[in-house]
Amino acid sequence: MFARFYPGARVKSAYEIDYDRLYQKGIRGLIFDIDNTLVPHNAPPDARSIALMERLKIAGFKVMTVSNNHEPRVKSLADVLGIDYIFDAHKPSADGYLRALAKMNISAKEAVLIGDQIFTDVWGANRAGIFSILTEPVDRRTDILRIRIKRVLEKLVLSEYRRKKRPAGAV
Repeated sequence: MFARFYPGARVKSAYEIDYDRLYQKGIRGLIFDIDNTLVPHNAPPDARSIALMERLKIAGFKVMTVSNNHEPRVKSLADVLGIDYIFDAHKPSADGYLRALAKMNISAKEAVLIGDQIFTDVWGANRAGIFSILTEPVDRRTDILRIRIKRVLEKLVLSEYRRKKRPAGAV
């Protein structure tokens, strides 16, 4: 029942992923959610997120963000990070992810999504045939009611994921 929401792997942080290993496996495109994946919700990019994007681009990855946020927020982040972007993606629709693949000129098998939300990031990537990596939120505190409700529901999915599917994967 919940399998469509299961991530391909789970990690504590986007900053702990073995990107060299992903590259060796043929991954050439990385699609990031930004808010609560790389930086706290509505925060600007910090030195750590900027350094990560630079390192990934030097390593040969194509890097983008796919976000449900409006263009001013997404563009300001993407410009500082030096990456391309899709805004108003309507995740969990696969459309934003498919547009990202087209912009990067890669297939779904060559891409990985890194995000902190099951019902937008992971489900959308899964629908597009992209391997998904679920991170823990950078900042668990939020005053946005819909996100707090989703976090409760995510706990149910992750409980079932751990019980039926597999343990947290290392990437």
